[in-house]
Amino acid sequence: MRPVQVVAVTGGKGGVGKTNVAINTAVALASRGKRVAILDADFGLANVDVLLSLSANKTIEQLLDGECQLSDILLTGPHGIRIIPASSGARRLTRLTSLEQAGLIRAFSELSSQIDVLLVDTAAGIADTVLTFANASQELLLVLCNEPSSLTDAYALIKLMNRDFARRRFRVVANMVADDEEGRQLLERLASVCDQFLDVSLRYAGAIPFDHRLREAVKAQRAVSEYAPSAPSSLAFHRLADELLSWPVAQGADGHLQFFVESLVAARVGEQTA
Repeated sequence: MRPVQVVAVTGGKGGVGKTNVAINTAVALASRGKRVAILDADFGLANVDVLLSLSANKTIEQLLDGECQLSDILLTGPHGIRIIPASSGARRLTRLTSLEQAGLIRAFSELSSQIDVLLVDTAAGIADTVLTFANASQELLLVLCNEPSSLTDAYALIKLMNRDFARRRFRVVANMVADDEEGRQLLERLASVCDQFLDVSLRYAGAIPFDHRLREAVKAQRAVSEYAPSAPSSLAFHRLADELLSWPVAQGADGHLQFFVESLVAARVGEQTA
């Protein structure tokens, strides 16, 4: 059994398109035969289900309350991707009772045999919840766009992850750019600042071009690879999926999934004892 790969998709700044990147990368991975789940970890503005025109009858809130099983809340999206929905305004996963912690570990242990990749769609910003989910994930995919605030917020996130969690490796995907050259230039600008003050490694994961077909797909609440398979953005997401599959995966039956859940629980324990 292939170990589970856990990737946090984050952006520092809101509006960079991280949820679209998470959804469309998941669909591209699934089209390659991978079993993929998305954890909607944006508890303030949860919207993965909305962007795919799905309706969540139960969310992770009911799971934590013991009202249902994980299988009861999983939604099925394009190409069979699974979505773990969160309700807007839900409490943070790092604020759990001991009983809820045990239930969460059991639920995700069941999930480990059903998926190959877990994409964690974090909230925007640098709140504790974002940092906790990013730290718990094996890989951190930072979504960047060509705006000064995107660069400064991305740097702030990298700085905190490096300082507080000794994270040194960051994957960067440039979104809404003209072409790959602009994407690489964005990475170089961010790297030039990081190199002056931080001991980190930024690795280029690719570029998603600005594409009106992608905007149309969002309005239609569909993945772009289904809405317009030959669109430039659709092809770019397939390249990003191939890039992600080339990354090393933690060994062991559960891959990085067990560490992911245990890290969330440990973060809660740390808050309780602080």
